[in-house]
Order: sequence, then C-alpha cells, then structure tokens
Amino acid sequence: MAQRNSPLDRDRYCCSICLDLLFNPETLACGHSYCLDCITGHWDNEDEKDIYSCPQCRHVFEPRPALVKNTVLADVMEDLKRTRLRDAPPDHCYAGPEDLGCDLCAGRKMKAIKSCLGCQASFCEEHLQSHFQVPGLKRHILVEPTADLQDNICPLHDEVIRMFCCQDQQSICCVCAVGEHKGHDMISVEAERNKRQEDLGSHQKTTRTRIQKGWEDLKVLHHKIDAINQSADETLSDVDEAFAEMIRPLESQRLDIKEMIRTNQQAALSWLKDLHTDLEWEIVNMKRSEADLKHLSHIQSHVTFLQNYPQNVHLKEHNGLTTRDIPPISISSAGGNSFHPSFINLLCLVQTSVVSS
Repeated sequence: MAQRNSPLDRDRYCCSICLDLLFNPETLACGHSYCLDCITGHWDNEDEKDIYSCPQCRHVFEPRPALVKNTVLADVMEDLKRTRLRDAPPDHCYAGPEDLGCDLCAGRKMKAIKSCLGCQASFCEEHLQSHFQVPGLKRHILVEPTADLQDNICPLHDEVIRMFCCQDQQSICCVCAVGEHKGHDMISVEAERNKRQEDLGSHQKTTRTRIQKGWEDLKVLHHKIDAINQSADETLSDVDEAFAEMIRPLESQRLDIKEMIRTNQQAALSWLKDLHTDLEWEIVNMKRSEADLKHLSHIQSHVTFLQNYPQNVHLKEHNGLTTRDIPPISISSAGGNSFHPSFINLLCLVQTSVVSS
C-alpha cells in the first residue's frame, strides 16, 4: 500500500514552478518550498516591480528575503529521487507525440489505455482503477483510447450515443430512441459499425484491384506507344532508303509522304497520351479513395466512424484498354498525284508494313 502511495508523496514535494522534485529546496516564511534556482529566477523577474511574492499563496515579502538551502528537506528529496529512479515506469509507458495521454496525470503524462464515455476523459492504467472499484463508475462505458469523445455524446440530450436508427440512418442516444425515433428499427452502434466495416473491407479490396488493373492498362499503353513509334521510325527508314535511288525526280513526293506519316503518328500518339493522362488521374483518385477508406477503417470510435462513413459508395468500373482502341496508321496517295510505277510498288509495301504492325 505504501508503495502505491509513493507517487502521491512525490507529487507533494514537487516544485510548483518547474513541476519536478525539489532541487536545493528553499522554504519561504509562508511555508511553501521551491527549488532555489526556480524561486531566485522568479524573483529576479520581479525586480522591476520591487515586489517579491510567493507564487502559490501570493504572500508579499518586503524586502527581498535572503534564500538559504533547506538541508533537511534536501535530504528528503534525495531519498525520493532514489525511490523515483527505482520505481519509475519505462519510457514506453509514457505518452508520445502520437499517443493519447491520461487526463489525470500531472507533469509527464502516462499513455492512456481506455477512454470513458461517461467521464469524457481518458485514463492510464493507474487512474483507471477507480472504474473497476467505485460502484457508480463501474456502469460507465469504457472504449479504446480516442480523442473524439465528444462525438459519442448526443448534442440534443447530452447523453451517450449507444444506438443506431436503421430507418433514419442516424446514431442516437436512449432519449432519442424513446422520442423522435420511437418505433423505428434500431441496433447498437457497435453492431452497425461491424456491418459497415465488412462492407468497407470489400470496397478497399475492390479499390486495390482497380489500381492494379490501372497499372496494367498503363503498361499496355506504354507498349502501344513504343510500337507506334517503332513502326513509324521503321517506315520512315524504309521510305528514306527507297527514295535514295530516285531522290531527284521524286523529292517532292517523298516529302509529302513523310509529312503524312508524321501526321498519322502524331494523331495516334495524341489520342494515346490523352488516354494515358486520364488513366493516371484515375489511379490517383482511386489511391486517394483507398487512403480515405483505410483511414476510415482505423477510426476507433464507432460514432465517429458512422458520422464519417459515406452514405453511397460507388466505384466506377474501368473497362481497360483493348488493341481495337488504337487507330491504325494508313498511308495513301492524296490529291490524285501520279507516281512512278516503282514508287507505287514501294508505297504498297510500306502501307502493308504499317497496317500489319
């Protein structure tokens, strides 16, 4: 029993300025004690006012008292510090930046292990014991640590929200259940949360599948883009090689053919790049949706979960990309131009090569 009270004893001997155990304690005439450095620094800041008071009781000392170390109290502090080092909890028991701290801990807060909907507070293991021992507190509802305690309170009746109205799709308290929601189908918020959690898991799985399908479609697009570029480059190479033999008489016709090929190439690439951009945006949106669903699935408070759960979750089906969506590149004579017979044979060969690719 004495060991359980030791933290309280240590709190009694804390300096009210630095909130730690007294170091080189000094006891003022009013009976309050402070660390020698703490009270000295406090009074140094009051030099301009020429008023020296006790930070706790506001008793005024005039003139400024001479401060002397309280040796008896200093010995007591040394004993308490040795006990503190021996009995101090490990660092992982204290609340970190992302942990929820105990609302009753003074100084450095311990990590909360439960939140109480009745008390609207969170408690560490030590301060939670009263909820297992005091009859009135035993009836309180304990949940996993959450900072969203106010979401669990009905704004109309200031009562803990325990029910979910299936007809109105709304979280309600017991007063609401016998009032404006009387006669409606109701279940517990926990049961409704569990049901929607399963639905949420299904949506998360579908979203991940869609994202994977989107990446696969992007790969198809990349292959098609490479194929079109390769086909166009090979065709240009063939044209250059053929025209090298008849460059002079057919120079103007060669330039027309090259321009036509580039036009077809750019048209096809423009279409594919637009589709590429749309797919990338679709993946970004689906990943954002996946992140929202994941965050929603990790909310501890049932009520907060239900309040943030979207009423209609619709995911558009993505039809993907097929090779039939890729426009073919065709090369033909235009304007009724007359070509050399050997050039016509060359054109047929080039056109067949492009279309088949």
